Amino acid sequence: MTAARSPLPPLGELEATAAVVRLPLTVKFRGVLEREALLLRGPAGWGEFSPFLEYDDVESSRWLASAIEAAWEGFPEPLRDTVPVNATVPAVGAERVPEILAKYGAVQAVKVKVAERGQSLEDDVARVAAVREALPDAAVRVDANAAWTVDEAVEALTALAPFGLEYAEQPAAGIEGLAAVRSRLAASGLRLPIAADESVRKVEDPLRVARAGAADLIIVKVAPLGGVRRALEIVREAGLPAVVSSALDTSVGLAAGVALAAALPGLPHACGLGTGALFAHDVVRSPLVPRDGVLPVRAVFTGAATPDPELLREHAAAADRRAWWLDRLRRCYAVLAGS
Repeated sequence: MTAARSPLPPLGELEATAAVVRLPLTVKFRGVLEREALLLRGPAGWGEFSPFLEYDDVESSRWLASAIEAAWEGFPEPLRDTVPVNATVPAVGAERVPEILAKYGAVQAVKVKVAERGQSLEDDVARVAAVREALPDAAVRVDANAAWTVDEAVEALTALAPFGLEYAEQPAAGIEGLAAVRSRLAASGLRLPIAADESVRKVEDPLRVARAGAADLIIVKVAPLGGVRRALEIVREAGLPAVVSSALDTSVGLAAGVALAAALPGLPHACGLGTGALFAHDVVRSPLVPRDGVLPVRAVFTGAATPDPELLREHAAAADRRAWWLDRLRRCYAVLAGS
């Protein structure tokens, strides 16, 4: 049963504390080289509202609920002191893999982006091969972001299987697509766990994927699911192993991901919370980036993810972009207020 939501703080409080930033990335990710975010300060700390630009107001309103939870309620008590994280390799050429991995230091797991528009299966194979060559003993997982058809997913995962994949994340779109890929791989004798991401966070009923038997594990992201507490409920009700991942957040948003991972009773896989390493600049003086494959939990609860006023000014978005984000904030607040 979903817990009752706390009353919303007045809209004026959100507007009064809102800071809109534009941060450069070190490599193109999701087709962008800069990331915009609206940050909110409340009595419990800071929260991040940064749904991707193409998301509608209903989907984006869950990101706002997450930001309000972080800034006005804070996080549940942690159950662990550190959170293991994977490195993330975007859809770069194979020759750039060592450069990307070097940003993370010693890691035990790597997520590799595949199925990038305009690239081929050969590009994916070369990228994964380069990761495996660089880290022979690491757990390697691939993420297609639902970009393959079922046939393409089966072909691609069969080609990538010799590199010893830990699991494949959202290889096809929809719950039916995931179930079909999972079934066909099993029928061919290839035992490769399937992880659901978009089929959890971009649907009205995030538990349907578990009921349909379409995945072996689920990817959970705090902001798209409406906050840490709602994400904990979903993991508990799904009854599947969970991997906590980020949505290309600043250190403010990453703090919520670390809090979720720290509060889960079980954490069998490294989490996808190392994307702070993809930012050229952040809003805090000591960004939440992994050291030797882990993130410290204590830092999240001792103010380490508090934005620096000077950095907020330095990376402030242009006036027209600030106005755009404040208008989006108001629309999403109206969605929450009416739900």
